[in-house]
Amino acid sequence: MDLKSLKNDIPLPIRLFLGKALLFFIIWKLVYGLFLSDSRLLDEPLTEHVGNASVYVLNGLRDMSGFISKSEISTYIEGEGLVTQKASQIFHHDKLVLYIADICNGLELMILYIGFIVCMPSRFWRKVLYIVIGVVLIDIINIFRCTGLIYLREYYHAYFDFAHHYLFKATVYTATFLMWMVYARKISLK
Repeated sequence: MDLKSLKNDIPLPIRLFLGKALLFFIIWKLVYGLFLSDSRLLDEPLTEHVGNASVYVLNGLRDMSGFISKSEISTYIEGEGLVTQKASQIFHHDKLVLYIADICNGLELMILYIGFIVCMPSRFWRKVLYIVIGVVLIDIINIFRCTGLIYLREYYHAYFDFAHHYLFKATVYTATFLMWMVYARKISLK
């Protein structure tokens, strides 16, 4: 079996989706790597927003208060060089309870979600609607994920690592998958 016959065995709508997805991925990585990662246009404000919103939610809960969010620039070694990033730190009564790095701000998941919507065939305004609603929901879910992690670290520390590495990641990815399913249910592939 050669590559050409394998390509022809894959239905055209699937090939189109995979081609668009690959193109979207390459364009995103180039744009982010060349322009956005150093400029801090997306990561820095989003990370700060997630930290501030998590603090707002926590301080609004009954019997909880005293949480504050601070932004800090940290430098660490990655590969051959130094990496500098701004992170959001959340304190409870002057004790650090959570460190939200750029990788935890939800940006990559939002881009993954947007990429799926862009690559699927549908009307333009339907795509825009699902992108806006989906990005807002992913942001809210990520804020509640951070809030839950802070709550666990403060009151049920034994469950923090499991929730951080498995439970909350599974929750966020499951929610994203369900949003994709809702979007894709009315799409007919020709």
